[in-house]
Amino acid sequence: MANDPTAKTLADLDVADADAVLRLFDDVREQFAREAAAMPDMRRWEELRGVWLGRKSGVLTRITNNWLKPASPELKRVVGQALNDLKGHIESVLAGQQAQLEAAADQAALAREREDFSLPGVIRPLGSRHPLRQTFEEIERIFLSLGYTVVAGPEMETPYYNFEALNIPEHHPARDSMDTFYLATPPGAGARLLRTHTSPMQVRMMEKQQPPVRIIVPGKVYRRDNPDATHGFMFHQIEGLAVDIDITFCDFAGTVEYFVREFFGPKVKTRLRPSYFPFTEPSVEVDATCVFCGGSGCSVCKQSGWIELFGAGMVDPAVYGFVNYDAKRLSGFAFGLGVERLTQLKYNVNDLQLYFQNDVRFLRQFA
Repeated sequence: MANDPTAKTLADLDVADADAVLRLFDDVREQFAREAAAMPDMRRWEELRGVWLGRKSGVLTRITNNWLKPASPELKRVVGQALNDLKGHIESVLAGQQAQLEAAADQAALAREREDFSLPGVIRPLGSRHPLRQTFEEIERIFLSLGYTVVAGPEMETPYYNFEALNIPEHHPARDSMDTFYLATPPGAGARLLRTHTSPMQVRMMEKQQPPVRIIVPGKVYRRDNPDATHGFMFHQIEGLAVDIDITFCDFAGTVEYFVREFFGPKVKTRLRPSYFPFTEPSVEVDATCVFCGGSGCSVCKQSGWIELFGAGMVDPAVYGFVNYDAKRLSGFAFGLGVERLTQLKYNVNDLQLYFQNDVRFLRQFA
């Protein structure tokens, strides 16, 4: 307070009667009103409260020490009454201002938190099925529509189901440890390996079920390949098998052609090239017109107009001997689809490793 009168006693101020005391308190009240009018925020309010109500050096404390205590008996009652009135006025004004400031702060907080429904919504990225899973589901849908059943088998197999029962002899190169992951087993437990194809389920299903058999077997398979753009030590395969009375090569060719057109589109044509697989006879490689150039020739198909898709063929009668099927009465066909390869061709992906790197920029393209 400029020229603060509370620093002096009533005697120093030459105040000797009640009217003079009341005028003095009126001056103090007006000073408080001026200071209270300039109060923009809570910090300033705290300062104002300390100046007027502070216990050690507040204005009311100084009035008590300098005016009330040394006052003459005649003025003490007047000073005390005026002091109480001033204190009540100051506390009332400060309480009202505090309520206003808190209310304003609450309103500001509500304004900050209020949702503006006229603003564009927050676009949250949604997950999607992995491209390999999408290919799995599409292949399953096609064969389910033909009456096939989806079955699953163990990833850890015995040499019997993975090789012998599929007519792969003991000294075949595919059985070498350079190509196959063999597992360490206790003495006498028998050899175990990570299956190199899903074909073992052919034998397992035919052991349990009499014809007709129409199954597809999706799952992981493992081979000792160095990872690169077209190879991996773990990949996915879908084995297919159909066995019944009087199934012919024409039935096989029609099934393959139907699948390829359903998967790649009605304009894609197929052809069958002679090949060799131990568990099919005759064996073929299934080719399709290049899905990138339409068969006119490009760098992907090496200007041939054709792309190799998968291996297949009629089930070798020797396989029926392992499951006690009558090879003279029954016939069938089998095929093995590489899921990564079909996905690469369908979506024009040139690096198999992209499927396993979990790069969101790549996976988001399949949402």
